[in-house]
Amino acid sequence: MQNPPPVQTTPAKSSTGLDENIAALLSYIFGWVSGLIFFLIEKDSRLVRFHAMQSLLLNIVFIVIGIGLWIVMFVLVMIVSQVSGLASTLLSLVATLVWVVLIIAGVVAVILCLIKAFQGQFFKLPVIGNFAEKFSAK
Repeated sequence: MQNPPPVQTTPAKSSTGLDENIAALLSYIFGWVSGLIFFLIEKDSRLVRFHAMQSLLLNIVFIVIGIGLWIVMFVLVMIVSQVSGLASTLLSLVATLVWVVLIIAGVVAVILCLIKAFQGQFFKLPVIGNFAEKFSAK
């Protein structure tokens, strides 16, 4: 006995005129800007509002972490540069490694969210996803 062919269903439309999964995906493409735009213009689709808010929050968190990390590294470099050349070299190496890890984590998170949004799934990132769900339900 063979399995029946898969049922082809068309994705639901959002109030933007796009399919829900496309609008949810587009909310991640241009960072916080597209997240804010889709969050403000979407009236009907809970999926699009959720992914738009999660995109907005994710980008805000990475901006805040980046600024905080930059300030900490700047202060440490100023302190260490007065002490030794070897210590400042080591600190710059560690700072570069931390930045690379932060950038890779951000890219992986966005790609994962893009995939889940295109599949039409409510994929919640840790901590940020709960806030996005709460804010998008209003």
